[in-house]
Amino acid sequence: MALATASIPIYIHLPSFAASRLGLSLAEVGTILLLIRMVDFLQDPLLGWMTDRWSHRIGRFAGMALIALSVGCVLVFAIEPLGPTALWLTAGLLVTFTGYSLGTILLYGQSAAFAATAQPGEQLGLAGVREMGILIGVTLGAAGPALLSGLSASGDGYAPFGVAIALLALIALLIARPLWSKASPASLRLNWSGLIGSGAGWLLILAFVNNLPVAVTSTLFLFFVEDRLGVPGFAGPFLILFFVAAGASAPVWSRVTQRFGARRVLPVSMTVAIASFIGAFLLPAGATAPFAVICLASGVALGADMVILSALFAANLQRAGLQAGQAFGLWNFSSKATLAIAAGVVLPTLQFYGFRPGEANTAEALQALNLSYAILPCALKIAAIALVLIIPRRILDTETEGR
Repeated sequence: MALATASIPIYIHLPSFAASRLGLSLAEVGTILLLIRMVDFLQDPLLGWMTDRWSHRIGRFAGMALIALSVGCVLVFAIEPLGPTALWLTAGLLVTFTGYSLGTILLYGQSAAFAATAQPGEQLGLAGVREMGILIGVTLGAAGPALLSGLSASGDGYAPFGVAIALLALIALLIARPLWSKASPASLRLNWSGLIGSGAGWLLILAFVNNLPVAVTSTLFLFFVEDRLGVPGFAGPFLILFFVAAGASAPVWSRVTQRFGARRVLPVSMTVAIASFIGAFLLPAGATAPFAVICLASGVALGADMVILSALFAANLQRAGLQAGQAFGLWNFSSKATLAIAAGVVLPTLQFYGFRPGEANTAEALQALNLSYAILPCALKIAAIALVLIIPRRILDTETEGR
């Protein structure tokens, strides 16, 4: 929860914060975020390698991660820039997201130590709790500045938001200390042949394909709500509804998958996502209530994706006796790459068709937005379902172990 409060919410709040409080242009903010993403691409596998190489110092790494997250959020939101504003913001974000990446790799990479056995059923139980905490954190972070606006002299809540994340991270550091004393089972260094032979390589490919539609809809969400539906004031509530649905459904998906198996459950959750995309495509302008139902359905589908795939990835690595730190560094890299690909492909395409955010758009431009937001993710989800059906059964088998 502490890690997630500073993850997606910072991307949600940063453009408004940087423009209104720091006086930066949206182009400058976009360039800074692109730079941060490039650093992420390089450092995630390296951070994973470090946690494997010095696995006896996991507790120290966890402390470094949460302290970096705490310091970074204070630098970004709670302290007036010292020196050039853009450089100050870039430095603060680098510290924040390095701490976030390291903490996330540890949280997932130590699944072998946290779970009782290498069986998928145990990993699914762990994942249900973990992903619920993550999605609660995302929800709190999304609503944080508005909730804390009364504590800020400027009235926007950003400064107390940064301090609140810092305090939450330090509290988590103290409370979670017993986690890092759990001994990890003896394991082999990760290599490509081991990754592929364990079945984790298949899951890495599936997660990449399955994350692409989420990346597309995340990139276009605000445009769809503000320009396609024409209800800009509902963007925040829709986001919170989406994340609450994902968090509430995570433990349920965990139990269902232990009972029926991932091979049966994943196509169901992916079909729910496809149905929600099709529903969004058919909506008329101003349809707030139907889109709220779609946010609920797509959030529930996301809860399944987050719980099932990460648990199977950890279980297959553990059964093969492989270290998980570097593997989850690749997992993080894959997830972030989908966001970069979505932005790099979809946004220029919309521009080609004449779409302009916040302006009067032609019917052709809005149709391009509608197709990109709703129909393209359907095609990608169908590809993910096809992958589920061809992946070897042993890799997705959870039914027997969970009973």
